[in-house]
Amino acid sequence: MLQPQWRLDPNSNRRPLVTAWLVLGVSALALAGIFALLLVAARAPGTGALFPTQDFFRVALIVHVDQSVLIWFLAFGGVLWGLAAPPVPGLSWAAFCIAAAGCLLVAASPFLGAVDPLLNNYVPVLDHPLFVAGLGLFALGVLLHLAGYLRGARSGLSWGDPLAVGTLTAALAALISALSLVWTWAGLSPNWEGKTFYEYLFWGPGHVLQFAYTQILLVAWIWLARAAGRELPLGGRTLSALLVLGVLPLVAVPLVHGLYAPDSAETRIAFMRLMQWGNGLAAVPIGLALLIALIRGSGRATEPASLPVRRALVASLTLFAAGGFLAVLIAGSNTIVPAHYHGSIVGVTLALMGLTYHLLPRLGFGRPDGRTARVQPWIYGVGQLLHIGGLAVSGAMGIQRKTAGAAQGLDSLAAKLSMGVMGIGGLLAVIGGILFVLVVIGAFSRRTT
Repeated sequence: MLQPQWRLDPNSNRRPLVTAWLVLGVSALALAGIFALLLVAARAPGTGALFPTQDFFRVALIVHVDQSVLIWFLAFGGVLWGLAAPPVPGLSWAAFCIAAAGCLLVAASPFLGAVDPLLNNYVPVLDHPLFVAGLGLFALGVLLHLAGYLRGARSGLSWGDPLAVGTLTAALAALISALSLVWTWAGLSPNWEGKTFYEYLFWGPGHVLQFAYTQILLVAWIWLARAAGRELPLGGRTLSALLVLGVLPLVAVPLVHGLYAPDSAETRIAFMRLMQWGNGLAAVPIGLALLIALIRGSGRATEPASLPVRRALVASLTLFAAGGFLAVLIAGSNTIVPAHYHGSIVGVTLALMGLTYHLLPRLGFGRPDGRTARVQPWIYGVGQLLHIGGLAVSGAMGIQRKTAGAAQGLDSLAAKLSMGVMGIGGLLAVIGGILFVLVVIGAFSRRTT
């Protein structure tokens, strides 16, 4: 089971920092939910006419994506790194404060003049110094925290503990992504600007960052399976080896940068193939092992206190698998693309929600085992299944991604119905996200130690 360094006693000096990063992640998810409400309303038939659709939709989309993916996922990486190694005096808390300032600035920048949306891939940007400064501050805070973790990681690393190994591989993937970003920036032509500049800048690092997200997901899956009493049919050393295999393809990153210019077609194809063929090396076998563990335990009684954890785990696996299936159907720039990545991304989010439920009482807060906590994963998961289902059907009918209002071309009843299902699913998912935040706030209000 878990190594001693992962157990948080009331006097642990890791608890305050871990709690701070968890609060930051949940806050980012809450901010993303607010912008998601505006985003869904701006795109759904009927309500879309109430908004200045194109610009408003795009501004809300950018802030929603960056808060719900980049900041939420990496903040949870901060949780894991804080659990796995002791804080570094002076550095660890400074890193958190810098990251928190960046998160808040990203959310506030649309109200401070950042209204020029650039819908580049992976890290979409509002073309304004305040927004870019917010992203930079958050990245700097994460990297400083990562440096503190790596400084003390070796003392707590055990090959038989896949949680520790997975946390390390996630950190290494995040670090390689940062190095890829610097390498790309240094090699880009100064003639590029606007969307084209950020598209090239984040293409390679964005693909690498998906490996870090996947490693964080796999750590959460293994931990949640154990917490729910569903031990995977693989030993700790085998799981650790698979987790290392999951980041092994990243040895090709320096080769890609060394061979091709960052704005070349070869670079774009190379990173796309790297993620397409490399990012499932650990996820597929561990996901199948998790499915076996869940099937074997399907007839076993589940303690009410662990129901939120188990349901989040099941919903996570379902959404992540749906996202992977939809990836096979992608042909062109239609709404099947966001259907794919919403499935995969929400699969990660649900796993982290479940792990949050598991960690809260271990951080000295109330146990989230009430009715709201038990139904929240189902509401969020079903809502997102409807959301991606509507997007997938719309994409099959030719509806283009990153559009809203009349630009969507909803000329048929079927197209309007599919986008209506998307809107209903999106609203359900937002409700599920709000319920998660409320459950966490309730647990915080019931401090036990």
